Amino acid sequence: MENDKSPDNTVGGTSEASGPAEDVAQNQPAAKSDKIDILLKATGDAPILKRKKWSVPGDRKISSIIDFLKKYLKCEPHESLFLYVQQTFAPSPDQDIRNLYECYGSDGKLVLHYCKSEAWG
Repeated sequence: MENDKSPDNTVGGTSEASGPAEDVAQNQPAAKSDKIDILLKATGDAPILKRKKWSVPGDRKISSIIDFLKKYLKCEPHESLFLYVQQTFAPSPDQDIRNLYECYGSDGKLVLHYCKSEAWG
């Protein structure tokens, strides 16, 4: 009976109650269940990253990934950086990573291609 009412005791597990599970996830520094693996692949003239696989919180926006990449690649302020999902389309900057992962993720990760010039639609 104790396990029926204590979803906040689980770490990284799934629970039906959303309130306590969210509170536990915020208190833990790196709860794996809240992170989404993204694979960043260079396209065109973009420099290749030494580390291609990253784990990011699902509530992050695409704009934060673009900002991170610009800093990591040491882009000039006037340089553009384009991000594409599955070599198909550029998501809007306010799109959540979790939504993209749920729609376009495969093999446990979301594949994003980046480049300094427009490549696809």
